[in-house]
Amino acid sequence: MRINESIRARELRVVGADGANLGVLTRDEALRRAREAGLDLIEISDKAIPPVAKIGDYGRHLYELKKKKRAAKQKAHTTETKTVQVKIGTGEHDLTLKAKRVAAWLAEGHRVKVDLFLWGRYKYMEFDFLKERLERFLKIIPEQFKMADEIKKGPKGLTVTLERERSGAHKTAHTTA
Repeated sequence: MRINESIRARELRVVGADGANLGVLTRDEALRRAREAGLDLIEISDKAIPPVAKIGDYGRHLYELKKKKRAAKQKAHTTETKTVQVKIGTGEHDLTLKAKRVAAWLAEGHRVKVDLFLWGRYKYMEFDFLKERLERFLKIIPEQFKMADEIKKGPKGLTVTLERERSGAHKTAHTTA
């Protein structure tokens, strides 16, 4: 980005400090107007014919560009679906640790898939009993969430997908999206 004397073009389309179009001016005339206003002449688009320049504070211009980049970066946040697996025989301490990990992922904005892994004879247990075991785990998650999908039976057991609750509502394991 070029400013003031480093601008090479002889003619520029100039935009004033207030955003008004000043028209096509010579570089010297544009520099004179910028100095009269106590500001810089900033080349905005060197590809245009004639190039576009703006009269303004260079430091403020850099600040605005940085602010726009930061805002674009925040909007570009991608969410992943993280997976946590619990089993019927998992101890309380391990469940608490896994619940804290799920809460951290939810706080970061990720979706979390919780699998109640079933093997052997556990696959043939009553669905309501297994669902109650999974809901017991969901109740100890210390973060607000909502269910993106209902609890359903999959090939490896029961599974549910959670998302962070957007509003200030209380944590619930029974809200469905």
